[in-house]
Amino acid sequence: MASSPKVSDGSPMTVEARCVRLLAKADTPDALAPVIERRPLSRAAKDVLIEIKAAAVNPSDVKAATGLMPYAVFPRTSGRDYAGRVIDGPKQWIGREVFGSSGDLGIRRDGTHATHLVVEADAPVEKPDNISWEEAAGIGVPFVTAMEGFRRAGIPKPGETVLVMGVNGKVGQAATQIATWHGARAIGVVRKSEAYEGHANSKVDIIDASATDVAARVRELTDGKGADIVFNTVGDPYFQAAHKSLAVRGRQILIAAIEKIVSFNIFEFYRGQHTYVGIDTLALSSVATGAVLRELGPGFASGHLKPFPIKASAIYPLQDAKAAFLAVSGSARDRVVLRPA
Repeated sequence: MASSPKVSDGSPMTVEARCVRLLAKADTPDALAPVIERRPLSRAAKDVLIEIKAAAVNPSDVKAATGLMPYAVFPRTSGRDYAGRVIDGPKQWIGREVFGSSGDLGIRRDGTHATHLVVEADAPVEKPDNISWEEAAGIGVPFVTAMEGFRRAGIPKPGETVLVMGVNGKVGQAATQIATWHGARAIGVVRKSEAYEGHANSKVDIIDASATDVAARVRELTDGKGADIVFNTVGDPYFQAAHKSLAVRGRQILIAAIEKIVSFNIFEFYRGQHTYVGIDTLALSSVATGAVLRELGPGFASGHLKPFPIKASAIYPLQDAKAAFLAVSGSARDRVVLRPA
């Protein structure tokens, strides 16, 4: 609970926060040993203090905890995404319901898996009234990754085709929502026979990569032109198919890899005038991430963008953080959320 302000002249208050602490790197997800600690938190002059209502658990949280991100510091409070209410800060922020994300929170500095969070006042984004705390907490990393990819490669335009590799992943669904919000046509690639699971603003054609030559089918669907943008959420397993699917002056966005090294035809690359764009949201500060989320705000307010549904079975209390981490490491498609209260 928040304690009383130290002084009565408007100085920052201090709260005793309960935090999920990772004391050291674990070799495997099963070996994770998060503990709940109580830590005093207070803000600096240009910060806000947020009472966390919900915080998502991302695959990157698990990777950082198991040593796959060498720049992750220990000990630390985990978590990148959050939603909550501002309880202390500049006067105009007090009482606002906000959400946000970051590339450094929970990785290089204490993060969001806690009852309270201190972050720069320019970082949080106002939560739309039609979105729950849990839904707002689940927006962060997937939508920021998708939007940053399009910001770097070019926002999709009406008449353009966006091919999304791994369309039923959370970043794939976010990319599909954003592309169709902007009037582009979306084609999704899945690894087995299944329908598109997410929201979209227009029809999404699906290609089953286990049964169809992806590039050939893309050419059929686009009258031989190919895709203007390929959003490759998987990496090397789809790299060649993505390369072969690109239209002249097409752009391939890459956000992940299994094998780090791929080969490609340089002649086809420059003759096709292609562009490859690499996205690493871990390089984005809280403030930079907030700027990306603000571009998405009108879409959520209008209903063209929709948060991921959060199942009750995927909501965990702070003391069950390990179970939440294990659910994410087990490749669950559900968006997993911690609820501090």
